[in-house]
Amino acid sequence: MRQETMEQQNEFGEIEKIVSLNRVAKVVKGGRRFSFSALVVVGDGKGGVGFGLGKAQEVPEALRKATERARKNRVRIALVDGTLPYEVLGQFGAGSVMLKPASKGTGIIAGGAVRAVMEAVGVTDVLAKAIGTNNPHNVLRATMEGLTSLRSAEQVSELRGKKLEAPRK
Repeated sequence: MRQETMEQQNEFGEIEKIVSLNRVAKVVKGGRRFSFSALVVVGDGKGGVGFGLGKAQEVPEALRKATERARKNRVRIALVDGTLPYEVLGQFGAGSVMLKPASKGTGIIAGGAVRAVMEAVGVTDVLAKAIGTNNPHNVLRATMEGLTSLRSAEQVSELRGKKLEAPRK
């Protein structure tokens, strides 16, 4: 398995990141049949992000399928000044990902799939730790689970039926 993160901007101005590109084999009577599996994250750098898994006989086709699915699965994430509004724990399968907001200038302190998602969504300062597994599929889904559970102050005030006030000093 080859794990990497490659970044490129596509014609729509989106950030595409390849999280994992894997050659898989199916053993048949005549030998092995190889195909490719690609895990891709697509974001707009302004709070929109999605991920997709594509499988095909050739690498470019697998990447195309994954990117298409990632665009369809896009969600909006609540951000505050390039970081997260509060600390959150995302869980999926055996994987858990802890995401903490960080002060300006910290950068993205995260590895692998978590870093790819953070860069694509437009987060500039965050602390993250993957706990339990380093399987890119589960780590990616746990990260997305954590991010989608985030709520902005406006959303919370609307849910509670309260008026949003400026913080007291």
